[in-house]
Amino acid sequence: MSATDTTTAPGVVGKLSTLDRFLPVWIGVAMAAGLLLGRLIPGLGDGLAAVEIDGISLPIAIGLLIMMYPVLAKVRYDRLDTVTGDRRLLIGSLVLNWVLGPALMFALAWLLLPDLPEYRTGLIIVGLARCIAMVIIWNDLACGDREAAAVLVALNSIFQVIMFAVLGWFYLSVLPGWLGLEQTTIEASPWQIAKSVLIFLGIPLLAGYLTRRFGERTKGRDWYESTLIPRIGPWALYGLLFTIVLLFALQGDRITSQPLDVVRIAIPLLAYFAIMWGGGYLLGAVMGLGYERTTTLAFTAAGNNFELAIAVAIATYGATSGQALAGVVGPLIEVPVLVALVYVSLALRNRFRAEAEVTVR
Repeated sequence: MSATDTTTAPGVVGKLSTLDRFLPVWIGVAMAAGLLLGRLIPGLGDGLAAVEIDGISLPIAIGLLIMMYPVLAKVRYDRLDTVTGDRRLLIGSLVLNWVLGPALMFALAWLLLPDLPEYRTGLIIVGLARCIAMVIIWNDLACGDREAAAVLVALNSIFQVIMFAVLGWFYLSVLPGWLGLEQTTIEASPWQIAKSVLIFLGIPLLAGYLTRRFGERTKGRDWYESTLIPRIGPWALYGLLFTIVLLFALQGDRITSQPLDVVRIAIPLLAYFAIMWGGGYLLGAVMGLGYERTTTLAFTAAGNNFELAIAVAIATYGATSGQALAGVVGPLIEVPVLVALVYVSLALRNRFRAEAEVTVR
């Protein structure tokens, strides 16, 4: 979906390409294809998982890089100072991501999965891993502020390196001990987390920045915006679909063979995504951030870094553990829910504009 500036949601849909207009269908097909491939081809999941560099799945890394590069190439880096100067946005994002998010997932996991400690722990780990990859796509599809998304993702990356292990220790060991609940631990070094950030954010961010810098310098901004961006833009969705197929192929057998467990894990995840996204929109509206930045705030709060969560769960508890399965179910629920929220966002766009017009008058 392009960030075409239109007045109504039907107008947005009417100007979309076939790929964009039927995005939910393509995502559903990609999910189903991944699940079927994982079930029908013996050893496919193990084969894909084995192709990795220092613990990071190479096929998934490639898909994410292809997905993120076009969006980051669209960012106007000369406008980032307008975002960094907005303290309301930065503080709101930090509170949502690093105070409310982990606490909410901890509460939902214990409330809804008191009898399933492995899945509960896996969900808490998911809640600690703030999104630095797919949120770029969701924000762009919902016509959010690209520059704000780039800044907030970078901010989350810094805090992720510093705070992930600390918050993991607090929510899995310290807080349960205070409350008289079962305690556990995770193994996550700052380097492991930094490595995930450098690969999944650093590489496409650098590539996007250099593309814009040299493209505008050699051909000018008009050519860059009107010719190059339309050519590379569709690759973001190709990368997204490719990544979804791989993710679901990796765990297709486990997901389809344990449907009731998937449902139990899905319930707190659905509540989490809805509350975080809704809380982000409410906070943005109260602070008067406007549609674009409110949308960015909401999606950066609702998304999670499932790559990191799965990697930590596997490293600590093993690839066949319930904690790892909870991490895998994360994108199974996150992808369709956040796609639906993209369309809800576009419907809310008109309301924001109407309120802005009333304010001006």
